[in-house]
Amino acid sequence: MQKILTSIVSDNNLHCKWINTLSYMENCGARKISACEQPQTVQLMQLKHAAEEHRHAYYLKKQLLKFDTENCKTYAANDMLASLYTRQYLHQLDIKSSRFIKEIYQLEGEELRYASYLFVTYAIEVRADELYPIYQNILTELKSKVMVKSIILEEEGHLEEMTAQLEEFDTDWKTKAELILAIEDKLFTEWFEAISKEVLSHDIIS
Repeated sequence: MQKILTSIVSDNNLHCKWINTLSYMENCGARKISACEQPQTVQLMQLKHAAEEHRHAYYLKKQLLKFDTENCKTYAANDMLASLYTRQYLHQLDIKSSRFIKEIYQLEGEELRYASYLFVTYAIEVRADELYPIYQNILTELKSKVMVKSIILEEEGHLEEMTAQLEEFDTDWKTKAELILAIEDKLFTEWFEAISKEVLSHDIIS
């Protein structure tokens, strides 16, 4: 992962697409959190989480202003890396995790959406807790103008919050979460492999 991310950060065109891809995923995550809200009983924590994920998407978009580029104005396919896999990643994680959670807990409707929100968000935060620090270390090493330290701090807070909420939801949540993490790991691997192929192809052409 480090080698590919270094190649991305070293090339402004790839780096802009990478930042835009992360922004898209943060925005998509925020919208999914909002979609899981229970209209009458949504809690402060869930509202806070959705708002912060939206802010991450906005913050990453603003980072693009540090580049002299007219690209990546939108989330169009040619403005992202591995756009097909990027669009499928969270969607597939949602679908596959929800099926598993429905079977394990025998839930339907709003209760199923809330349980899915807890487990899927936990898996995403575990991934963010790994990915963003690696990315930030490369940014620092290459003296990039881009920074994601504020996102790292908030994602760490999100992970703690999700852990506490899952503990409240089910004291045996960790055994179920391991299976959700396995689903996420497979999808992430496929996503990053697609990005790697795109980056290597770009390097050959360059």
